Amino acid sequence: MSVQAELEARLIAALAPSELSIRDDSAAHHGHAGAAAGGHFAVRIVAAAFGGTRTLERHRLVYAAAGDLMQNGIHALSIDALAPN
Repeated sequence: MSVQAELEARLIAALAPSELSIRDDSAAHHGHAGAAAGGHFAVRIVAAAFGGTRTLERHRLVYAAAGDLMQNGIHALSIDALAPN
């Protein structure tokens, strides 16, 4: 399973988003020193789990769902995490 597919599966399982898009920006970072350590991804996620939380807590929830992918497979992760309202 690709890193992107694994990240998607983990976010769906952990946060049950109403909207989720993941863009692989790795090609734009080819040659970057950290690029060999993993991919660059941008996530836009809308989930009820984010209701009543601040941006930092939303990002922590996304990182927790990504788990070990952050050390093995993902080098950089841009997050746009929103509550449905």
